[in-house]
This record gives sequence, C-alpha cells and structure tokens, in this order.
Amino acid sequence: MIAVAGAGLMLALTGCGDESSAGGSLKGKVYLSTAVTEDGKPKQLVPNSQVRLTFTDDGRLIASAGCNSMQSPVDTGDGKITVDREIASTAMGCDEPRHAQDGWLMKILQSEPAWKLEADRLTVTSGGTTISLTDRKSAEPDLVLDGTKWSLETVISNETASHQAGSGKAWITLNGDRVTGSTGCNELQAKVARGTGTLTFGEIATTRRACPGDAGKLEQTLLTTLKGDVSYGVDSNRLKLRAGGNGLDFTGTR
Repeated sequence: MIAVAGAGLMLALTGCGDESSAGGSLKGKVYLSTAVTEDGKPKQLVPNSQVRLTFTDDGRLIASAGCNSMQSPVDTGDGKITVDREIASTAMGCDEPRHAQDGWLMKILQSEPAWKLEADRLTVTSGGTTISLTDRKSAEPDLVLDGTKWSLETVISNETASHQAGSGKAWITLNGDRVTGSTGCNELQAKVARGTGTLTFGEIATTRRACPGDAGKLEQTLLTTLKGDVSYGVDSNRLKLRAGGNGLDFTGTR
C-alpha cells in the first residue's frame, strides 16, 4: 500500500539545473550505503539494513533504509537533491528501530542535501550527516545466469507478491539449454531456449512424488509459470521471471 506523507504528491519538479559541477549524472543508477557519519562520528544503522537510493531514468528517486520504500520526483541540479516535500511511502509495518530509520532518511532527503559523485562513489551531505554510497553495480555485481542456484523467494500473482509456504525448498539452475531444479517436492528438468531478455521453457519433466497441500499448490504455481515464453532479468543476486501478471522471484547464492 502507498501512503503519502502530507496533502498530496507533486507530479513534477522544475529547474533541472546542472549536474556536472557535482561530478556527473545520477540518472539510471542505484547506490548502496557503505558508511554513515553524524558530526564526524560513525552512525550505526539497524543491523542488516542499508540506505538504497535509486535514481530512475524518468526523473524519480526511490529510496529505502531497510523497511519501507519512499519515492518522489527529483531534481539533482546544482549539486542538490531536491524532492517533493510530500514524499510518497509504502506503509508496511516495521519494528520501531527500522521505522525510526525510515523517518531519519526521509528527513535528510527533504532537507535538500548536497551530493558529490567521484567515479562510482556518491556522497550525500545534510548538516552534520554524511552518507557514503557506492554504485550498486560495483558493490553487488549481477550474478551470472548460468550455474547459479536460484532459490525461490517470492511468487507474483496478478502483480501481488507473496511468500508461499515451502517456497524456500524450490530452486532452479540454468546451464546452457537445460534447466534443472526442484519444485520443493519433486525434482524437475527441461530444455530451455534463450532470446533477448526471454527464456522459452520446453515441457518440464518431474519425478512423481505425491505433493499434498501447500507443497502441491506451490509445485503447480512453479510449473505453470515456467511454461513457454518468460521474460527474465538479473539484478544483483535476484532473478526475476515474468509471464503476464504472474512471476517468480529467486535469490541466487554468491
């Protein structure tokens, strides 16, 4: 669900300015935090969290600090990050430390922080707070499609994401023109052809173990999605497969 912090969301920001004085363009790039300091002292983020800033090609900033995702039109001209005062945010329930960290990041983004880009390193500064970030492609290079064990994480049904019972046991590995894996209940294998951004799965053969209840439902979902033409994309350690409004998200092991 998307909530808006304030009365409404501006559709656009004006005054693009010049990015060259700050080191280049941020558009189309994703940055991950490597360190945070406040008044010259290290600030520890919530364990297993980091700041993620995505500057989209269509002029938006999508940001997160470990729980909710927030977004706004963005102007990065004149060495400043300028967002709408009423940043849109998802409204997932977070524990108190991550909820507070979301608010901390939103406050920084709304303060028109300064930014500086040096090679693949981005520095964002607001008052006494400095966030050091690295281009995601340098910090977390994309895993190769072939040879990686992709473990099922999320099932997409009519664009609604869910973590189905037993999904952690399902996985696939692609090698050339073959795919092997497990539905979480039965082993699977099939031929697969490749196109630009697409995988075409042949008829999938499985072992014949009975799969009652949730295991059977998950197996049917997996086999139905891995059928015919499926678009795919690898982003860091994630493989996304999509067929119409349905899909599967996998996590690879580095």
